[in-house]
Amino acid sequence: MTDLVSPAGTGAGADRPPAARRVRGALRRALPALLVYAAVRALGIAVLALWGHFAGKSPHQLLSARWDSLWYARIAEDGYGYTLHLPGGKVHSDLAFFPLLPWLERGLSAAFPLSAADAGLVVTALSSLLAAWVVFLIGERLYGRRAGVALVALWAALPVGIVQSMAYSESLFTALAAWSLYAVLTGRWVWAGSFAALAGLTRPVGAAVVLAVWLGVLAALRRGGRPERQELFPMLLGAVLAPLGWLAYFAWVGVRTGSPTGYLDVQGGWGNGFDGGLAFGSFVAQRLFGPAFPAGLGLLVGVGLVLWLYAACVRQRQPLPLLGYAGAVLLLALTAKGYFGSKPRLMMPAFPLLLPLAVALARTRRVRAVLTVSAVVLVSAVYGAFWLHGSGPP
Repeated sequence: MTDLVSPAGTGAGADRPPAARRVRGALRRALPALLVYAAVRALGIAVLALWGHFAGKSPHQLLSARWDSLWYARIAEDGYGYTLHLPGGKVHSDLAFFPLLPWLERGLSAAFPLSAADAGLVVTALSSLLAAWVVFLIGERLYGRRAGVALVALWAALPVGIVQSMAYSESLFTALAAWSLYAVLTGRWVWAGSFAALAGLTRPVGAAVVLAVWLGVLAALRRGGRPERQELFPMLLGAVLAPLGWLAYFAWVGVRTGSPTGYLDVQGGWGNGFDGGLAFGSFVAQRLFGPAFPAGLGLLVGVGLVLWLYAACVRQRQPLPLLGYAGAVLLLALTAKGYFGSKPRLMMPAFPLLLPLAVALARTRRVRAVLTVSAVVLVSAVYGAFWLHGSGPP
């Protein structure tokens, strides 16, 4: 990647410092944000371990060997082909899980004395730091260094931020998606398309990253008029590269299942799919008009808050690729049926939603900002431990 030192993202020139110096400069600028991120996540894990001590549960098992983590580890060890038939007609196939995380788990466990589950924790730890780095760079580029640090702190302290420390694919996906977005913002189209292709091999919501790259290309073409051939080719190449990972996995599952809608059929076996939000709306309504009224009201307030944040992003005039990406992540999460407790986790990669809050924190007095973030971090740590010792993410 280029343009890592200059927040202005100026074009390459003969007087620019070497790439290694640019990367070191970017790391030095991001160091406070990375330290804040590491501290927030360390606190979350410490509270989880303390809670587990009194509950008699292993924090290591909670982070690496439950729910989706088990499916990823099984794929890493044995490849695809496992199917679980459940009462009621549901069929859970491991083809529902995209391959990049288990590929990395297999590679690490082959190169080092690690189990696939522990390799997943290593991938998550490294990915979350890379995600925090580029989330800072995006916040800094758009609104200044303090906003970048605040953005990282808020993303780390999300109520479901503990997932960033689990052997799940959210941290890996967020890192790839955010680097793709940063490449779009700095006009590095081949990098943007390459990161988008990798994100498309990580989670189904990789389609949101593809949209961001395409919107970035369209915005650049409209802004710059008719580009020269040497400028147009990288744009088109990035646009072509962006969907390849996502399309490749969909096509492979289609060939393996013998159906062009194979992946959608696999998701249907899990009870997942997209119905325009009807199932989620019905889920909320049942609680609003039943004995679980407080839970229904909480869900309604939560959805309203998310939509308010997106409207604030629009008013903030964020770059079109960020608005498209965050909007697509929200749309896919809120209109999907399935296990509704996973929706906060599915929305976690939509970090641009936090930019209005980050800018507001950056403009407040430092002491007040620190106290506010500290309170949020503490609540997040306690909630994360409570969540994983309860229903947790599927």
